[in-house]
Amino acid sequence: MTGHIVVAGHICLDIIPTFPAAAVGNLVQPGKLIGVEPATLSTGGVVSNTGIALHRLGTPVKLLGKVGDDRFGSLVLDLLREQGPQLADGMIVSHGQVTSYTVILSPPGIDRTFLHCPGANHTYHASNIPTAALEGAAMFHFGYPPIMQSMYENGGAELERVFNVAKKAGLVTSLDLCQPDRASPAAAADWRMIFARVLPKVDVFLPSFEEVLFLIDRAKYDQLAAGGADVLSRLDARVLHDLAGQLIDWGSPVVVLNLGEHGLYLRTTTDASKLQHFGKDWVGRELVAPCFKVNVVGTTGSGDCTIAGFLAGLHKGLSPEAVMTAAVGVGAFNVEVPDAVSGVPTWEKLQSRIAAGWPRRDTRISLEKP
Repeated sequence: MTGHIVVAGHICLDIIPTFPAAAVGNLVQPGKLIGVEPATLSTGGVVSNTGIALHRLGTPVKLLGKVGDDRFGSLVLDLLREQGPQLADGMIVSHGQVTSYTVILSPPGIDRTFLHCPGANHTYHASNIPTAALEGAAMFHFGYPPIMQSMYENGGAELERVFNVAKKAGLVTSLDLCQPDRASPAAAADWRMIFARVLPKVDVFLPSFEEVLFLIDRAKYDQLAAGGADVLSRLDARVLHDLAGQLIDWGSPVVVLNLGEHGLYLRTTTDASKLQHFGKDWVGRELVAPCFKVNVVGTTGSGDCTIAGFLAGLHKGLSPEAVMTAAVGVGAFNVEVPDAVSGVPTWEKLQSRIAAGWPRRDTRISLEKP
């Protein structure tokens, strides 16, 4: 494909304290002082993570998001400009609003905990997407509607308008999710209705397995999570096949489910008329790509960077197998550093490491492996 990729949606400031091994344990104890090491400050959210990862891979990109006119907002803009002087050009600075931020608690050997303030993201609308940003674009990617109030209220009407804008411009569209707090209004929204409304306008749907199952089948999610179990440890090929089939039936011809350490799963429609932008080798496919073996330092932004690898490969017109391999490759580079994007390599470095025989992890999902 020719033209740039537009990445729109949620953006925030990430504050990531570094924990010494001795700090592992109960991090929230009244009256207790827990010593930590210097914090990493970086931009976060899909606009930053996926957008900057695409930029580092050498893919032309335009970032569209909203921050407040506060100090956190200024810092977000400065951090974007450090990655590329033009990357902040599409950002909206909203008067009187606060900038979204996330405190990420990620001690060694313990899954992450997020303290999140959505800020200006709650008021993002389709009208915030300028027509000029879509001119000359090839693809449009939007992310994190479950923590953007305007996107899930009113049955997802505004989210549908966002994708109508992108489809009217003739772009290949993609959508990513995140998992909201169980007690939040977003978790109570009718996501089955929202997806049935929006997915016919989405060419590639790229949630994690946990995110989408939580939103559309809470009973199944709770069953897999019973006893405090890791949901991903209990998934199997049939569950993946059926879940992806439901999402395809709702309208998205390409469904990609992030399985964390178990890899990346792909299923596509058998209707070739819905895959004209992709090529005949994308019709009726079902694949799993195992993760590459790495020393994991941090997992912040790993899903977003995996998606960046997928979109970059798709932008280059690669086969499904090559796109999936590139996706898990970028995700693997990402987790070798504590922050969200600094580990992402150039496309050439990624391909060189893969070609050199980079070993893969075992996966318990028994499907064809690219």
